[in-house]
Parts: sequence; structure tokens; C-alpha cells
Amino acid sequence: MLVKMIIDGLQKLTLLDYPGKVACLIFTKGCNFRCPFCHNAPLVIDKSSAANISEEEVFEYLNKRKNILDGVVITGGEPLLQKDIKEFIVKVKSYGYMVKLDTNGTNPKLLDELIKEGIIDYVAMDVKNTFEKYNITSGCKNVDLDKIRESIDLLKNSKIDHEFRTTIVKEFHDISDLEKIMSYVEGSKYFIQNYVDSENVIQKGLHGFSKDELITINEQLQKKFCDFKIRGL
Repeated sequence: MLVKMIIDGLQKLTLLDYPGKVACLIFTKGCNFRCPFCHNAPLVIDKSSAANISEEEVFEYLNKRKNILDGVVITGGEPLLQKDIKEFIVKVKSYGYMVKLDTNGTNPKLLDELIKEGIIDYVAMDVKNTFEKYNITSGCKNVDLDKIRESIDLLKNSKIDHEFRTTIVKEFHDISDLEKIMSYVEGSKYFIQNYVDSENVIQKGLHGFSKDELITINEQLQKKFCDFKIRGL
């Protein structure tokens, strides 16, 4: 039986999610984390194996948008849970698109394969928190931190264009946490994005930081690290 991607969403145009590229967003269903602040709760919690959007529909759209779109962002959920992710990416590349992959870093082996085979062009890895706080921030017990470390080191030592990023939430992060995370990813691009409440989050009642607080965080971190940015500030 042919295994196909479980695709739950297609955003046909984005100017923000692939740096410097006009792209579309493909949302895969399913994740091995349950981050309380996740904005894509329907993709994470819904355990249905049915795809709302067929691969045929996706590739029909990509075929029509040749020479208009530069790239495709594959996000989720966690895309590396998809059993035919490699074959899917190869087909996307056959249409002439660049591919950006969003991942939580829990599958360094497959990530390494995709990089070595040259079928992805950009990787954005979420670093949820300090290793000490990973379980509570990811909403999962016993996260395999060795795999997270391996993925971080893999990207840092690779030649692929990449970034690390953290969504910051008052209930889970403080300035010392961010400093420690930045020590993990030092030498790579690092982005902080402020939590914004929405109806689709897994846990209600969480809070982002005020603009003044973000400015203070930015000033303090800029004194120690140079290659980072707070998105939206």
C-alpha cells in the first residue's frame, strides 16, 4: 500500500516564512510534542490519519505556480514524522522549487539524510527551552535530549542555510533561559518570537511579553550575542 503524506493545510502564499523567498506553506498533521503554546493544536491533537488535502491537489497547485513561487515551506505538526517525507520533498524539488523544512529536532538521523542528499535548502529548528525545562515546555515527559543536541550540532556543523528559533512565553521563559539557549546555538542565526494568544492554542491563559519587556530583553541579549533578532520588534 502506497503511503502518502497526511497534509492538513495549504497556505498558498507567504512572504514571511521562507527568508527572502516567495513561498507557499504545507502543513503536515501529527506531532510528537504537545507544546502548551502551540498555535496549530488541530494539527497536533487530531489523531485522524485522514488527509484533508491530497498530494495531487498540492502538486497541481505547485505546477500552476511555477515561475511565481520560489519555494515551499514544509511545516506541521512535525514533518519528519511523515513516512514518505523524503519522496514528497524529492517530488517538490522536481518542480524546480527550493524547500524549507521546519522541525523540532527529534529525528536527527532523517534530518541528516535529507541534508546529505541535498534535497532541502533551509532548515528552521525550534529550540523549545533550556534542556532542563524541555519536558515542561514541550508538554512531553522524557524528551530524548540527546537527539535535540544532535540536531543542533548537526545544523551548526553543516553547510545548509539554517536558523534556530524559540517562541517565548512568560510562563516558561526568562532572560537567563534565553541566554542559555543562545549558548547552545551560538554561531548560527537565532530568532526569538513572542507568544501571541489565539483560539487554536493547546493551553489557554498563557501570556506573551509586552513590547517594553521585549525591548529590554533585546538590549540585554545584544550585549552578549550578535547574531539574533526578535521577530516583529
